[in-house]
Amino acid sequence: MADLAVTSSPGSVRLPPGIWTVPPLLVLGALFFYPLSLILRQALFGDEGAFSLAHFAEVVGSRLFLDGLYHTLIIAVSATAGCLLLGFMLSLVIAFVPFPGAKLVGRLIDTFIALPTFLVALAFTFIYGSSGLLNESLMRLLDLSLPPVDFLYSQWGVILSEITVYTPFVMRPLLAAFSLVEASQIEVASSLGAKPMRIVRQIILPAALPALIAGGSLCLLLTVNEFGIVLFIGAKDVITLPLLIYDKAIQEFDYTTACIIAVVNVALSLGLYSLYRVAVAHLAGSRAGLV
Repeated sequence: MADLAVTSSPGSVRLPPGIWTVPPLLVLGALFFYPLSLILRQALFGDEGAFSLAHFAEVVGSRLFLDGLYHTLIIAVSATAGCLLLGFMLSLVIAFVPFPGAKLVGRLIDTFIALPTFLVALAFTFIYGSSGLLNESLMRLLDLSLPPVDFLYSQWGVILSEITVYTPFVMRPLLAAFSLVEASQIEVASSLGAKPMRIVRQIILPAALPALIAGGSLCLLLTVNEFGIVLFIGAKDVITLPLLIYDKAIQEFDYTTACIIAVVNVALSLGLYSLYRVAVAHLAGSRAGLV
């Protein structure tokens, strides 16, 4: 048998293994860490170049920032809860209720993930807007002078749009998890008299829990940083942190304040991601103990 071991020639130069980590670190440094360091520097040193936390504390304690943080968290948590509920129900139907076109629906979900978020806001404007199809039809039918449906330009309009956009991000891992559930388990439980809700609670839900955590955490991160939907809908009195950064940097040219809010937004995102990793690790450890 031929010797497949790779041997270096006497005159060859052996590179240390760690050298291959340098190119990706240089790319990350140029594209991510360096711009982030500039934002952090502007937030802490300002235009004067002197380190001070006074302006930082003033921005973080302002009413405008607290309102932005409040709306960001409320919208993100509400939208994520809606995505989890709707995604779980739709995934159950697609995976366990046979109907023609189930595979086509799964492929459409994959396609929907690739669409830009503002398209959903645009579609909702055409349907539920003040001059949209629904309001125009109701105004003609009921002889009304004002649009009867007026939820779109509010916090609920943003939440509904985000649920529509991000539910597929929950469904994809759920459908993958449901495909691993043994049909024999469900058949045996059903033959023993278990009702559908009990089967879902004791067989399907435990198998779907990691996928729910993964999909829900991803939705929470995406909704916390969502900008296009909030800007496009233009909900009255609904200012989130990303929109506040845009207003301060682009409209008011207050780059220091924008950088301070951006630092808080990044810290919030990293904190949520850390909680996600801890939850996944804890869940994996708990399941390992049961094997």
